[in-house]
Amino acid sequence: MTATPGAAPSPTETDTARMRQALALAERGRGTTHPNPMVGCVLVQGGTVVGEGWHARVGEAHAEVLALATAGDRARGATAYVTLEPCSHHGRTPPCADALIAAGVARVVMATRDPDPRVAGTGLARLRAAGIDVDEGVLREEAEALNAAYLVHRREGRPWVRYKTAMTLDGKIATRTGRSRWITGPDARALVHVWRHQADAVAVGVSTLLQDDPALTTRLAGDAAPGRTPRKVVFDGVARTPVTARAFEPGPDGAPARVTVVVGPEAPPARVAALEERGAQVVRAPARQGRPDVVAALRALAADGVVELLLEGGGTLAWSFLEAGAIDRVAWFVAPKLIGGRGASPLAGLGVAGMDEAVALQAWDVRRLGEDLLVEGDVAARPLRASRPEEDR
Repeated sequence: MTATPGAAPSPTETDTARMRQALALAERGRGTTHPNPMVGCVLVQGGTVVGEGWHARVGEAHAEVLALATAGDRARGATAYVTLEPCSHHGRTPPCADALIAAGVARVVMATRDPDPRVAGTGLARLRAAGIDVDEGVLREEAEALNAAYLVHRREGRPWVRYKTAMTLDGKIATRTGRSRWITGPDARALVHVWRHQADAVAVGVSTLLQDDPALTTRLAGDAAPGRTPRKVVFDGVARTPVTARAFEPGPDGAPARVTVVVGPEAPPARVAALEERGAQVVRAPARQGRPDVVAALRALAADGVVELLLEGGGTLAWSFLEAGAIDRVAWFVAPKLIGGRGASPLAGLGVAGMDEAVALQAWDVRRLGEDLLVEGDVAARPLRASRPEEDR
């Protein structure tokens, strides 16, 4: 295998298999590691796995340190398979690169580099300077898909955004009287609660809040625990969010609600003060086309630790996100129902002028969930970029 920096090696079957083990370990941290990445590590000595570890939650030991603790003296001369470049800085925990060096690991096989500016190749450089053989790029695409939210957060300075919506077969998201419960069946709704549990924030527009008064809590089906309810974000230009909204109620686990209201410069101070007195965090964003600027709001959320955001509507807010290049993945439920009328669309706004301007999805997939269809795909183009926030990994 080549050790050329950044080059994708031709991995052996053993290296690929061990890295898949490390990726499976990393997956166990989904929903609990933000703002840190999910990382897995497997230590192999003489063809035998002698240590395993994964990063479980922020502030706790990293994957490499846990694997080394399991291996003990057997780590000397071993090969470490790591899904992300070992860190080289002191954050909440000491540098993992130093721990691997001190343990006497002979070789490190890594999936992808860490774009955090405090790491960004310095972990690899430190390992190589210590005489450790380093190969990188093994299952890079899988590793970057696993940590898509973390990578967007570090590279672009905004949360990774999944836009989830549901419509009838004739493209409506509500009846002519505004009722939308329930377009989809229980299987689709259960998956949305899994996404809420994994996300740092769930966002809606104020029109959705006023129309539906959603609680935006997490209720995991069939689980002993109700799941983690994320921060609730309301995009509300002139602070119309009522202090009696259900979004302010505690979640099923009893945890106090965390509500952020994004307002524009025209928001009346008295309404803003009332929201803050109710316990809301108010983010003031500049106006763009009469609404709070999405890019500025997402920068503020990212700087406050929001790595993954679930956007749940409505159509006008979704268009603002799409227009700003701030939707990374689309999750579009289609229910086999027809309601007719001139109801609202899942995607409103001005729209594009020609089909050549349509936003394409890549790596898309269609599957059935109970009685509904789910179309998922990554948004191919994201034209806007933001500065990186500083986080303490």
